[in-house]
Amino acid sequence: MLQHQGMPQHVFAHQHNQHQGPFGFHDQQQQHHQQQHTNNQQYNRLGQANNGVANPQAMLTGGGPVGLDQRQHMNGNMGAGQGGMGGIGAGGMGVGGDHGPTGGMSEDDRKTMQHIVELLNSNTREGALLELSKKREAVPELALVLWHSFGVMTSLLQEIISVYPLLNPSQLTAAASNRVCNALALLQCVASHPETRQLFLSAHIPLFLYPFLNTTSKSRPFEYLRLTSLGVIGALVKNDSSEVINFLLTTEIIPLCLRIMETGSELSKTVAIFIVQKILLDDVGLAYICQTYERFYAVGTVLSNMVNQLVEQQTVRLLKHVVRCFLRLSDNARAREALRQCLPEPLRDATFSAVLRDDAATKRCLAQLLINLSDTQSDAHAQPLSLHT
Repeated sequence: MLQHQGMPQHVFAHQHNQHQGPFGFHDQQQQHHQQQHTNNQQYNRLGQANNGVANPQAMLTGGGPVGLDQRQHMNGNMGAGQGGMGGIGAGGMGVGGDHGPTGGMSEDDRKTMQHIVELLNSNTREGALLELSKKREAVPELALVLWHSFGVMTSLLQEIISVYPLLNPSQLTAAASNRVCNALALLQCVASHPETRQLFLSAHIPLFLYPFLNTTSKSRPFEYLRLTSLGVIGALVKNDSSEVINFLLTTEIIPLCLRIMETGSELSKTVAIFIVQKILLDDVGLAYICQTYERFYAVGTVLSNMVNQLVEQQTVRLLKHVVRCFLRLSDNARAREALRQCLPEPLRDATFSAVLRDDAATKRCLAQLLINLSDTQSDAHAQPLSLHT
């Protein structure tokens, strides 16, 4: 069985040196600002047909964590439109349209736009963050408005950066945590939207969240901060985008998630392992983790430790993700050979029979995992993982 002996982060050293830290956001803003005139024309349609707030979006559940806190909505099918960062043109729910009609805008939409304007003022930002975080699922085009309204994304990043000095030493209060989590909820809205997701990645905004994921304090303000930050990354990976996975593989997201999977709360563990599972489900992600023994060992050790913890806790929500991660690893011939030697015994025997009694899908996954590991015919030419590969 795999034994935990520490996990140096250099094991997951970047494959590419494509980005130079989060400061690419400034260049992205300048580039898209040049496209503002074109984008204004594209967005004239936004809001013209709005006679009221849209129906709340249903939370997507395809394979994602079940029963997360209501802040952790991984919702990705909202609105439409394209373009870069800048003011939205007249005629829509935009900030910066000087000539657009507002007569067709509902009172709720008018209030939403007022809150967006209030984000630009540090004196009114806290209340605006709270109100907009409540509306993020009720306003389908909110992600578009947030991204394309001049100065709004910068204001949200200012909220995030302002918390950094409170992380070490641990001085984060509940009020400060709630405020920055409201800003993160709006970033999650942008990360979820198909029209803004790639722009969000190109600006390297996820990197601004990594200092939060790197904290270890178990106090509620820090746990809440980590959970909400994980929700943003979870929203990115939920739609099975290879571009998202390729971006994440150039960052330290895997070791950050692995540590949370070992030491976080149940909710944080659930979102963290969901992210790792999504990376594994991508062919490039699976190949990356199985490329060296050290990477496979780091992931396999944490998964094995979770199995041992689940023997006592018997948490179905976590167990199903652990089983699916092992099953996906078994799709790689070299990892499959290694798993034959180190798969945790509780997954081989009837330890989890009772807890999986009503979960037919996870029982099938576990059965398939054991079948994969018992089949030696297809692995005759597989080169086993070793410390030197």
